[in-house]
Amino acid sequence: MEAVKATAAWVASRSSHVTLDSSGIENFAERIKDSIPKVEWNFEGTHYFDDGPLTVQYLLVLDALNFCFWPDDELNYDHLAVGLKEALQNDSSAFDASRLQKYTGPELRKMLKWPRPLPLEDERVRLLHEVGFELEKSFDGRAENLVKACDKSAVKLVELITSHFPGFRDHSVYKGHQIFLYKRAQIFVADLWGAFKGQGYGELKDIESVTMFADYIVPAVLQQLGVLRYSPSLSDIIDSNREITSGTEEEVELRACTIHAVEEIKDSIHRKTGNQVLSVELDLWLWAYGIACPSLQHHRTLSIYY
Repeated sequence: MEAVKATAAWVASRSSHVTLDSSGIENFAERIKDSIPKVEWNFEGTHYFDDGPLTVQYLLVLDALNFCFWPDDELNYDHLAVGLKEALQNDSSAFDASRLQKYTGPELRKMLKWPRPLPLEDERVRLLHEVGFELEKSFDGRAENLVKACDKSAVKLVELITSHFPGFRDHSVYKGHQIFLYKRAQIFVADLWGAFKGQGYGELKDIESVTMFADYIVPAVLQQLGVLRYSPSLSDIIDSNREITSGTEEEVELRACTIHAVEEIKDSIHRKTGNQVLSVELDLWLWAYGIACPSLQHHRTLSIYY
């Protein structure tokens, strides 16, 4: 994911609303260098897993819909993961490509057992249709064929996803330059690797190429830990729960600087210990830290990308 790393670094070198604190990076790397957790993908039992192709289909659907929960205070990722899991357990054909193209908003709500319209519900339905259509058109309706086509390469799998499924093309323009972020495409790769423990469908020889997944939680965690610094104006926007429009300089800087900061933390840990830490592992640590802090103040952006 060199394009993600390179363009994130480009933003970080020109950012005015979000900056990296070099001493904060070193202090944090020192703090966690000996305690990075290994990825335990399904530690809460929230995901569907049958060790076969239906799991791959589930993960693609899950990550097509894995975005923007914050407008509904009671909705979170677990509702999505568990709801889709139970739908598949009740009906193994629920995610057939032909059926994905026909779901409506109310049907998706019913599947997730959610009593009111979902945030960006029309977009979620559109993306379900897109996944079903492209799977049927290019991969005989099966996400496993998408994975087989990547030849066990995480980089190639991200390229396949973003070329075939427009809804996964998470990029922006910052000061005239295209910036690649690819949060959900990379999460699908990481979920695949984690679910299958790096074997079978999850055997990806270059998993170390995957960056962290720039969302709402991790930037806020890094800011709290002193790794990222916000400008007074950005801090005021976030603290007052005002929405930041997708594609603005503030929003791109929050996400790109988070990606670059995690790369810098990885490099620091490597210098200190000689160990190569995966971004997937660091992301898990940071995300879990943030989820454990319900008072964490994060930015708010309406987006289909995260």
